[in-house]
Amino acid sequence: MAKSMLLPLLANGEFHSGQALASAMGLSRTAVWKQVNRLITEQGLAIESVRGKGYRIAGGLDLLDADKVLAALDPSAEALLGSLEILDSIDSTNSEVMRRAEQGCASGLVCTAEQQTAGRGRRGRAWISPYASNLYVSLLWEFSGGAAALEGLSLAVGVAVAQALRVCDVPQVQLKWPNDVLHDGAKLGGILLEMSGDADGMCRVVIGVGLNVAMGESAASAIDQTWTDINRMMKGRCPGRNKLLGALLNELVPLAAGFEQKGFTFWRDDWQSLDAFAGAPVVLHTGAAQLAGVARGVDTRGALQLETTAGVQSVYGGEISLRAAP
Repeated sequence: MAKSMLLPLLANGEFHSGQALASAMGLSRTAVWKQVNRLITEQGLAIESVRGKGYRIAGGLDLLDADKVLAALDPSAEALLGSLEILDSIDSTNSEVMRRAEQGCASGLVCTAEQQTAGRGRRGRAWISPYASNLYVSLLWEFSGGAAALEGLSLAVGVAVAQALRVCDVPQVQLKWPNDVLHDGAKLGGILLEMSGDADGMCRVVIGVGLNVAMGESAASAIDQTWTDINRMMKGRCPGRNKLLGALLNELVPLAAGFEQKGFTFWRDDWQSLDAFAGAPVVLHTGAAQLAGVARGVDTRGALQLETTAGVQSVYGGEISLRAAP
C-alpha cells in the first residue's frame, strides 16, 4: 500500500484546515475527509478533527524516509546494500522478503514498513506493530554453507542491535538467549531468522529485527509481557526512527556479509558481556518439558551452556523459552 499524501502534511503535529489540505493535495475537502477516515480505520491513527481548526495528529509522526536513512549509512554498509524498500503497510516484513527471495532477489535487500498487520515473533507469537511507531526491518542474505554456517547468527545480530543503539546514545541494553533485546528486564526488541533453500548448501536467510521505539499505550495493551521502548528509556529524547534504522543497517549489513567467514566466535565475547542471565538460575521451557539450571553463557556455536545437577549441557535454539527461575 502506498503511503498517503496526507500523512507527510500531518506529520508535524499541527492543525491543518480541510481546505488547506485539499489545496495542497489537489483534492476536494470531501476526498480529504475520506482519506482521514481511511487512515483512522485502516492504520489505526489517532487523527483529531476540531471544527474551526482542522485535522491534526497530536505529537506528530516520525515517518520513515529513504533519503534520510541512506544519508546515515557508512560507505561500507552502503556498498553492500542491495536495495532499501520502505513500505506503508505489509503483513510482515519477513514474509515480504521471503516472497522477494522466491522471485530471485539477491543478498542485500532490506525491507521495512510503517506497519505490520501480521508481524511475527518466535514460536509463532504475534509481534505488535502499530503504525509509524517502531522499527520492523528484514534483511535478505545468501549463504553457501547451509545451516551449519549460520550457528550463532541470531546471537551476533543481537550484538549488532546493541552496538547500533549504543551509537545512538540509547542506554545500555542486555541480550536474552537466543533472540531477545532487553532493558532492565523489559523487552525492547526481538530477532527472527528464517531460512529457505538447501540446509546443506546454498541457502537464503531473512534476518528480521523488531524494536520498540515509541509504542503507544493503546497498542501495547495487547502485549502479554513486560516491555519498554526507546522513547521511555531516553525520557522522550528519542533520536528518531531514521537515525536508528541507519545505525542498525550500518551494523547489520556488514555482519551478514562477513558472518560466514568469521563465524560466531568473532561476536561471542561481546554477546557474553551483554548476557542478561549470566550466572542466574533459569528454567528452559520446551513444550510440556522443563529443564532447570544456571546459565553459564554460550559456546562458540551459540549454544546456551546450562549447568545442571548432571553437569553442563549445551542447549541449541529452537522452540525454547528461557525464563528466570522462580
